Amino acid sequence: MASGSELSGTFDKVSSAYDKMRPGYPYELYQMIFSYVHISENSRVVEVGSGTGQATGPILAKGCKLTAVEYGENLSALLREKYKGYSNLNVVTGKFEDIAFEENAYDLVFSATAFHWIPEEKGYSKVFSMLRSGGAFARFANRPFPCRGDEGLAREIDDIYSEYYYKYYDKKHDAPSVFSEEQASDIAAVAGRYGFTDIRYHLFSRERIFSAEEYIGLLGTYSDHIAIEKSIREKFFSKIKAAIERHGGSITIYDTLDLELARKP
Repeated sequence: MASGSELSGTFDKVSSAYDKMRPGYPYELYQMIFSYVHISENSRVVEVGSGTGQATGPILAKGCKLTAVEYGENLSALLREKYKGYSNLNVVTGKFEDIAFEENAYDLVFSATAFHWIPEEKGYSKVFSMLRSGGAFARFANRPFPCRGDEGLAREIDDIYSEYYYKYYDKKHDAPSVFSEEQASDIAAVAGRYGFTDIRYHLFSRERIFSAEEYIGLLGTYSDHIAIEKSIREKFFSKIKAAIERHGGSITIYDTLDLELARKP
């Protein structure tokens, strides 16, 4: 079974699909970040785990000097190509925890649906050391919840996960649930253990609708799904696709997006 470190590298194998299928983040989320910390042409910023840049554009558009750190070589190449018109972007390929950064030098460090791959103490301590006094750490993520309002499809997909996903990983079956305000509050509180202050969190929501084929494409960008042995994964995905087609041909995902903000004193 793949370790956490191995899973974090699976995205690079499906870089083009990842770029196509993974969603960006709402305008309101960035506005919340910019109201918390001023970012301009004079700012220095680091993005942790950039992928192919789903969260990079709105920060880059501020004109700041942005260093994007991405572990995958293919993902890094796509990121460079996507934003090749921006001279203020520097893409560094490697693990964030292994890369040397100046201390007390950055105005913002942010990470979108990626910071959970980094060991907590290493990650928070490093970010704290990098930031200037008054600088901010923004951690945000997308938390998808499928089949809201379609209990029949939800039960069928749940059974398929029991048969393929949970059996493969020998894990207890946890029924999916909507990401809660309590969970966001708990994540935000972690920063306080590493010296951060002015800790805040905000939740945003949206809905996305996928055809059966599109949804399988999305699942094919999830690290723990990619890591399933190919013959099992193909059966797993075909069962889900068939279930969606039996229930009208589309599936609705309800996204909760959580933003946690913290400041270096």
